[in-house]
Amino acid sequence: AVTWNGTDAIRRLHINGQGPKTSLMEPLLHLAIIWAGVLFAVFAAKKTRLTPVLYFLAVGAILVNLGILPENSHPFIRGFSEIGMILIMFALGFEESTENFLAGVKRAWGIALFGAIAPFFTAYFVAQYFWADTNMALIFGLTMTATAVSLTMVSLKEEGLQSSNVANGIMTSAVIDSVSSLALVAVLIPIATGAGPATFLGVSQILGKTMVFFFAITLIGAWVLPHEPKGLVRWFPWLGRFGIKHILSLSEGQHATLIILTFAMFIGLAAHWFGLHPAVGAYMAGLILKEEYFHTAPKSDQTPNGSHYQFTKGIIDNVAFSWIGPVFFVDLGTKIILKWDVVISVIPQTMVLLGAIFIVQIASAALAARYTGKFEWRESMMIGFGMLGRAELAFVVMDIAYVQNAILSEQAFYTLMFTAFWLNVSVPVTIACWKPYYLGKKTLMGRTRSDKAGR
Repeated sequence: AVTWNGTDAIRRLHINGQGPKTSLMEPLLHLAIIWAGVLFAVFAAKKTRLTPVLYFLAVGAILVNLGILPENSHPFIRGFSEIGMILIMFALGFEESTENFLAGVKRAWGIALFGAIAPFFTAYFVAQYFWADTNMALIFGLTMTATAVSLTMVSLKEEGLQSSNVANGIMTSAVIDSVSSLALVAVLIPIATGAGPATFLGVSQILGKTMVFFFAITLIGAWVLPHEPKGLVRWFPWLGRFGIKHILSLSEGQHATLIILTFAMFIGLAAHWFGLHPAVGAYMAGLILKEEYFHTAPKSDQTPNGSHYQFTKGIIDNVAFSWIGPVFFVDLGTKIILKWDVVISVIPQTMVLLGAIFIVQIASAALAARYTGKFEWRESMMIGFGMLGRAELAFVVMDIAYVQNAILSEQAFYTLMFTAFWLNVSVPVTIACWKPYYLGKKTLMGRTRSDKAGR
């Protein structure tokens, strides 16, 4: 077999092969290769009618195992992918309304609770069965807890379901899961690493900071941004001259995209400071920005029909879902390094864990959605499928447990990595397969609703 060492080939592009020029050109060539892979993924997705996310992940895994992309991504590529994830979450939040989100929280608590507890204990007992190590089992449970909401929301968007009740239920339950996962990280990581039991004070601080962050976002959305008298403008009328509507209308609204992206970045940074992932903050930033804030902007030749909201939204969607956001998924796929001897040795463990989590996650989330959220069965099943993916937190936990600390064995690490990968792959596939049933075009009995009506 002939393999191509991407790093060596890149260096041979330069006469000297050393120095700052090489360090600059390597990540740029990697980015060009990733974008070429994204174009291939989009073409393949169109031909097969599957979501591009599946192919983004596959492209990353193929390129890294062929040696075209490095195993350890350049800091530039990692940073670029993180920005892509933040933009994806902001774009998704920008499409949602605050009222729908708050209403969804009331229905999603059961999905978040039972959809996290069931996978945690399932992974815990599977690890105990194969490795009989409590610390390792705790890491398994923690890794299988948080849902990859960005992957699910992009998959739903590809199917035109990003504004549905299902999307709202998944998003709100995933945000709740993020909070609970942070608390679990604070409690379990010190125990698993042998640093000692987590203190009540430490856990309380994390939960307190999280509550303060969401309370602050609520205040900003309800009292700072609106121009209505119920906000700060009621007590300080002069603030109306500096409100969000006036800021967005600067230079006839030409800088609206820059303004809201800056706002999203600052909220994301605030979320990071409070212990949450910046993507959660970006989603919340998009959530509290309303379409009505763009309506007072003057018309411009650069905005069709004077719709600054639609013009800005179009730019955000293009950046998030076409050329920056996909880099995140390709880079995520490069975490799958195939060592065939290890791969073969962990096939039984991976199949058991994957099958158990697949069944338990769908069942627990769907049953919770049906009986605590009062969703219809077709919606409940879609929520179950949407909760299959595993979030970035899973890979952070694996890094802490395998790279930074020797908690996981190599076989356990690969079992978790492959399970997370195939769970992520299953999200767009199951959503696409269930879509006809969700829309009522098919039923499990093989008849459509119109067929039933005809009879």
